[in-house]
Amino acid sequence: MLNVLNTVEHRPYELPAGRWRMAQRWNDLLFAHWPIAVDAMARLLPAGLEVDSFDGWAWVGVVPFWMDQVRTRAVGERCVTVPSAGKFCELNLRTYARSRVTGLRGVYFFSLDAASALAVLGARTLFHLPYFLADMRRKTAQDGTIEYRSRRLLTGSIVRFEASYRALGELAGPSVGGTLEHFLTERYCLFAPHGGRMLVGHIHHLPWPLERAEAEIRVNELPAAHGIALPDHAPVLHFARELNVYIWSLLEDRSENLLTGFV
Repeated sequence: MLNVLNTVEHRPYELPAGRWRMAQRWNDLLFAHWPIAVDAMARLLPAGLEVDSFDGWAWVGVVPFWMDQVRTRAVGERCVTVPSAGKFCELNLRTYARSRVTGLRGVYFFSLDAASALAVLGARTLFHLPYFLADMRRKTAQDGTIEYRSRRLLTGSIVRFEASYRALGELAGPSVGGTLEHFLTERYCLFAPHGGRMLVGHIHHLPWPLERAEAEIRVNELPAAHGIALPDHAPVLHFARELNVYIWSLLEDRSENLLTGFV
């Protein structure tokens, strides 16, 4: 079994300094992506970020999954399992951006819905991410089809997502740089605007074990709730069964924080 933290050859820059803050396992992920005009997406990004495009398009992704094995070093240096938020569904709406200060490429989240109140509170407090509490349901059929439903709570507006999806078999090895699947998934930081500053959270994981996928997305109100109009055609789909992820504390997006080895 590979040691995740010692496997770094695939990364675009070196591991962050210091110890990781949180560890999680992400399971049964569907990556559903649509191309969006760059100008339209640029208007939705905060100051300090610009669109990271592929083939002349910005890309917006809806990613349903569930996580478990959540651990944190929030109490001193001791690693603590989080039992009350150790297993829950999550659904995010994301795009891909580039820092105007450092050139660092990462994920920008418009929203992250989660079925754990503790996870929502913790992520908003520690990582300044736009988490929302949601009523979420997930069920896996014998043929591997996942039924997934989400309805956002406590916001005064109904934001729902309903889909069925399943894997169709592995791709031929890890995604290769320069391909669309690599662009959409191999990201090792996230951006979080807070208090007039742009913060960066570095993450680490092995290359995504992507598979082909099929999906029936019956209801998808997330993009419209955040000012995004999807094109009228089917999304690009990928599936991943599981991945262990490590997350570091946030840093301000400044050139002096740029890690050695970043290109």
